[in-house]
Amino acid sequence: MNLPGHTGLPNHFELLATDGSARTGRLTTPHGVVRTPAFMPVGTAGAMKGMHWREVREAGADIVLGNTYHLMLRPGAERIAALGGLQKFTGWNGPMLTDSGGFQVMSLSDLRKVSENAVTFRSHIDGAKVELSPERSIEVQRYLGSDIAMQMDECVRLPAERDDIERAMRLSLRWAERSKRAFESAPDGYMLFGIVQGGDVPSLRHASAEGLVEIGFHGYAIGGLAVGEPQDVMLAMIDETAPALPSDRPRYLMGVGTPDDLLEAVKRGIDMFDCVMPTRNGRHGVAFTRFGQVNLRNARHADDPRPLDEESTWPSARNYARAYLHHLVKSGETLGAMLLSDINIAYYQHLMQGIRDAIAHGKFEEFYQRTREEWARGDIAPR
Repeated sequence: MNLPGHTGLPNHFELLATDGSARTGRLTTPHGVVRTPAFMPVGTAGAMKGMHWREVREAGADIVLGNTYHLMLRPGAERIAALGGLQKFTGWNGPMLTDSGGFQVMSLSDLRKVSENAVTFRSHIDGAKVELSPERSIEVQRYLGSDIAMQMDECVRLPAERDDIERAMRLSLRWAERSKRAFESAPDGYMLFGIVQGGDVPSLRHASAEGLVEIGFHGYAIGGLAVGEPQDVMLAMIDETAPALPSDRPRYLMGVGTPDDLLEAVKRGIDMFDCVMPTRNGRHGVAFTRFGQVNLRNARHADDPRPLDEESTWPSARNYARAYLHHLVKSGETLGAMLLSDINIAYYQHLMQGIRDAIAHGKFEEFYQRTREEWARGDIAPR
């Protein structure tokens, strides 16, 4: 696809197969290859809550996400750069994407001011005044050394007035241009993604996508979803947006979501995802399995010697009794949160591998129906 803005902009994404709108491909980064569709576990502050990086890799993750907002405030981007960059600092040593920090500024900082130039806010750590501009966001992400950086944008929580959605979308487009200029000095192989905004208004989504494609990016994200709207609204916006994005570039749905969200979004042509849900739900006693969500706090598991899923390929799901997992969760033992986070990340990666294999063999619809049927049947009967 020969589109405006792509002249001279290298493409690191190879589309390997399609099945309907579902796609599987390979994204090559300076720190390794990412198989798509890909789910990126979220290591907010340079760590995966409750898990060692080795376990994340063994579970099947090719790429993880780091958070610009948190890392720039503590320990500081310049400090991380002096220590060799985020991969060396954390020990992950694989592909890493960093967000722009904009979403956290909007969602975590009560005292903030948005201007044409930047967002000014108070640190949630010590109250210090901080300014985050598109140029500073890119500078921080370059200090971190992430393989994929995101443009600075403004995300509006839904529902919102159309005027506010359009104002934020237009500002995000102008910030996209500034972000791209700031990224021009990055070494070869590193990537910058633009972010489509526009809330739940189709015409604004189209305008944002058109503007970003005109500017030209290595990949394109769909932002501003999974922020309070129902799933059907989110899927409708994907239906509106994905066809407007270049077919030869990766498409990333930010901050999403449940296994059901991932399956539906892949069906609509999305290649990349991130969400804190696997580890967050694990810390609250909920496991994701082929039976759907299983709440280990439920008393039905207290005397059940059976594993969470005896057919799972993942040892933690196959080798620990439900009674033991229930005991750990009810006792508030750290091991319970660790095991369930481990099980959930592995399930998400297993789902992604199944999706990739199905697309490659032209059997995505069959996989889609079978997976939904398994979720619908629900958990095994109590003992």
